[in-house]
Amino acid sequence: MSDRYVIEAMLRPAVELNTAVIAACAGYICVTAPWAVALAPSVSYVTAAGFVVLSVTRARQGLRILRYRRNIRRLPRYVVTSAEVPVSHQRLFLGKGFMWEQKHTQRLLDTLRPEVAGYVNPPALYQAARRFEQHYEHRFPALCKLLARDSVLNPVRPLPPVGGHPALHGIEPDEVNVSMSLGERVGHMLVLGTTRVGKTRLAELLITQDIRRGNVTIVFDPKGDADLLKRMYAESHRAGREGEFHVFHLGWPDISARYNAVGRFGRISEVASRVAGQLSSEGNSAAFKEFAWRFVNIIAWGLVALGQRPDFGLIQRYVNNIGELFETYAETWLTQHAPALWRQVENLAQILTERDVPRHMEGRSMRVVAIEQVLNSDEGKKIYDPVLDGLRSSVRYDQKYYDKIVASLLPLLEKLTSGKTAQLISPNYTDLTDPRPIFDWQQVIRKKGVVYIGLDALSDPEVAAAVGNSMFADLVSVAGHIYKFGVNDGLPGDDANKTPISLHCDEFNELMGDEFIPLINKGGGAGIEVTAYTQTLPDIEARLGNAAKAAQVVGNFNNLVMLRVRHTETAELLTRQLPEVEVYTKTLVSGVTDISNPEMGSDFTSNTQDRVSTVRTPLITAANVINLPKGQAFALLEGGRLWKIRMPLPSAGADALMPDSIGQIAEYMQRNYRTGDVWWSGTALPGDHMAHEA
Repeated sequence: MSDRYVIEAMLRPAVELNTAVIAACAGYICVTAPWAVALAPSVSYVTAAGFVVLSVTRARQGLRILRYRRNIRRLPRYVVTSAEVPVSHQRLFLGKGFMWEQKHTQRLLDTLRPEVAGYVNPPALYQAARRFEQHYEHRFPALCKLLARDSVLNPVRPLPPVGGHPALHGIEPDEVNVSMSLGERVGHMLVLGTTRVGKTRLAELLITQDIRRGNVTIVFDPKGDADLLKRMYAESHRAGREGEFHVFHLGWPDISARYNAVGRFGRISEVASRVAGQLSSEGNSAAFKEFAWRFVNIIAWGLVALGQRPDFGLIQRYVNNIGELFETYAETWLTQHAPALWRQVENLAQILTERDVPRHMEGRSMRVVAIEQVLNSDEGKKIYDPVLDGLRSSVRYDQKYYDKIVASLLPLLEKLTSGKTAQLISPNYTDLTDPRPIFDWQQVIRKKGVVYIGLDALSDPEVAAAVGNSMFADLVSVAGHIYKFGVNDGLPGDDANKTPISLHCDEFNELMGDEFIPLINKGGGAGIEVTAYTQTLPDIEARLGNAAKAAQVVGNFNNLVMLRVRHTETAELLTRQLPEVEVYTKTLVSGVTDISNPEMGSDFTSNTQDRVSTVRTPLITAANVINLPKGQAFALLEGGRLWKIRMPLPSAGADALMPDSIGQIAEYMQRNYRTGDVWWSGTALPGDHMAHEA
């Protein structure tokens, strides 16, 4: 077979094998019976060598045709054990595949021609076997089981249950390992694919490499996938990083580490932003969101001034009864700065009655009313404290009006403080009887930890979304701190090199808010490498509520991996970025011309031609993306290079490090949890550092 012709013919009989057999026979005759071809022995050996070379060359060409025809129907099985996953400090392995070029578009179009259907569609014997299984499943179960057995000895074995169009990958028999430069990962990667097409398998492949490479690896899994948790556990042990492995799982609170989403901050206003940022800002809700932000900010200021670490439990407590915080703070501040005024408060509180309470202060305690009246006196007006003034402004609201303007905030706080969830995200730092460790993002990043976040969204999607958003907002804040000051800010021996932080976000549309945009836009400066997984583009738009913001998010992902999708607009996100190419088409032209001159000796002439022309067509179409088999994807990497890849199947062999169930992980975590795991280190309040300097 020669490659010099314009049109490549791969779906046809392997006629080269005929030449190979004849040449081999001729070579054999030249060696064993040179007299039969009238050659001297010295000449026949040279002739035999020429025939052997011709036979081998044509056999290789014929086998290539057979291999191509086999790949069109069934790809060779691709299985890789976890230990065999290639790990490089220069490249990120994605699977096997090839770079998609014009010739692959040409070959794919050739498979649609009706004359080659016999090479593309399953043979008649295969289809008969499948019909037999359907009709005689209960009558001949043993025979049906034998026909359905996946063995190379079974000539009618069923195709792999991956669906799609296998020719999309079979058109290139010569696969290579597909990888991308690690330097491109800070440009972030977006993985799109409908449910059950291989997103989690791809995530396991990437997470395995990140853990074994030594990266800080953080995985947000709203579903709480048990297989993914077990894989991370096994890979952490394989890499010798089991001491750095943390689990936060709302579905398994007994083994979950504890975490305070608002306990660490650079500015106190970040606490209010993380809490109120989850509230709706559409229409009239925007005003209530601003009120909620203000009240949470006032509460956070008061807690920090009292030396208490903010958490969701305390915020909910004082949103419901802000007068209590006002009393506590006023007593503390006045006792230190104006003890005479505090004595006036105590005396006044004993003689006040209900008739002395102003209308707007109804429902408040007598001590709150007494503090307000003393601070409103001539002596009280001489003192000023911003925190005290903010709390005063809150308690002066009418109680009914106050309840209305914080009504949107309370449901969110109740989601975060109900049941065992409250113990996980509002931890008691002084409870030394609780062995579950408390972690924060800066501590995890400094220790190069591995963290699995299981949100158990199938059981309670509302709580899962609220907790996930809170943790994600905290991580965004930490990324901003790292971007400005580095990972080891304030520690001796500060290392200027950035620590790679591999952040994997499954169903990331459920986690993100407005803060996600600056994370992917500027997170590369902090060493954050985001790999986001979701189903369709409308998922992002529905979450953000704005098409322009959704486009802004998608536009910040430099690398795109697209598995099978069912939404045409999502598929066009890839296809619109690709150029058109020219493909060859063959047109059969035939004609007949009558001859009226009897002297010509013929009655007509005929003419048959094959005309080759070119037409412009997209490199791939949305239909190609929609027809992808499971475990296969198109990847746009490193500045627009299109790769066709397929991920390896997990090995059926047992992994010695893979636990049989989450229960085994629970036993290990409980054995290795240590009470009082220096929880105070690295978790000081913002004012503590300044206090030590003073």
